[in-house]
Amino acid sequence: MDLSKIKIVVSDMDGTLLNSNHRVSDRFFEIFAALQAKNIRFVAASGRQYHSMADKLHKIKNDIIFISENGALVKEGDEELSVTPINQSLTNELLKIVDSIDGAYAMLCGKYKSYFDGNSMSFLEQLKEYYSQYEVVEDYLSVTDEIVKIAVYHGVSAEEYIYPKTKHLNDQVKVKVSGQNWVDLNHIEAHKGNALQKVMDIYNIKSDEVLVFGDYNNDLEMLSLADNSFAMANAHPNVKKIAKFETASNDDFGVERILEKLI
Repeated sequence: MDLSKIKIVVSDMDGTLLNSNHRVSDRFFEIFAALQAKNIRFVAASGRQYHSMADKLHKIKNDIIFISENGALVKEGDEELSVTPINQSLTNELLKIVDSIDGAYAMLCGKYKSYFDGNSMSFLEQLKEYYSQYEVVEDYLSVTDEIVKIAVYHGVSAEEYIYPKTKHLNDQVKVKVSGQNWVDLNHIEAHKGNALQKVMDIYNIKSDEVLVFGDYNNDLEMLSLADNSFAMANAHPNVKKIAKFETASNDDFGVERILEKLI
């Protein structure tokens, strides 16, 4: 492991940078100041919406790059670096499929606000943690916002109950199990790998100059771009297979431990 060339650090949020209480440690913010002093950029990459990510990282939100909604929206400061929405007709088709899955609930994710039809109050409570800007609507067809993702929730297991009934859509959309309870449906070209590649192209970053951390299946593409890729100890087995290295869990400062070695 050679971290001497690193110019950019990329970290997933849930299960990676965030602990089990969905918080960023004070230890990380201290490390971030040291990264800035060394002119090393930081990228937060998540399936979360932009506003939710910015809330978690509010102390540094103007100094970092956000890859949100699994790569469908990339922002640096006030500038949108890329937006990759799903077209309306495909969105409607996907909603019909999700509606047929027992125990599954869908939410439309616009660029800066999410939309829920209110058919499950228990789901609404889950939604609030990941989508701080949302609106309850009577009919999804009334939503005119650009839709960058459809997030699908199951209270027991997304991988067991949602993914088997949506994986056949992989030729039309990017289907990703993004957590224990979530499957995300994005534009076929919207994923964290493509988003990170755009950032790397903008700043002329090579594979040996990027350090990436992740824990779940929606991190696979971006992990594959880096010579220095780390799976969390708590990561999905698929992530541990593709990552070059492993670090401690998100509750044991896995990201912070490696960044301290970097600085």
